Amino acid sequence: MNDWNSQLETEFERAKQARVKKNEGKARVCARRAAGIAVRAYLTRKGIQVPNMSAYDLLNLLRENLELPPEMQSTADHLTMRVNEDFQLPIDTDLVAEARVLCDWLMNEN
Repeated sequence: MNDWNSQLETEFERAKQARVKKNEGKARVCARRAAGIAVRAYLTRKGIQVPNMSAYDLLNLLRENLELPPEMQSTADHLTMRVNEDFQLPIDTDLVAEARVLCDWLMNEN
């Protein structure tokens, strides 16, 4: 049995530490990894056998889920956005905060 919650908290703690060190890129990676952990837990609870996939691929798989509410769909979209040449997202958003909301929803969704 996986301890999803402790894995999530570890990634969010890493994101927090990255922000303290002014490393927003690493914070975004940690946010995506946390979301990937929650997606895997969510799909597993739904009885879907999840192959070994990256957090990015898991988020893309989640985006195909028709049961996902629009606001969670939007968050999954944000978490899979690519950065520009300046390593900035094309939108102004806090991916760590968005990942936290998505993770909370996924971990509490039956």
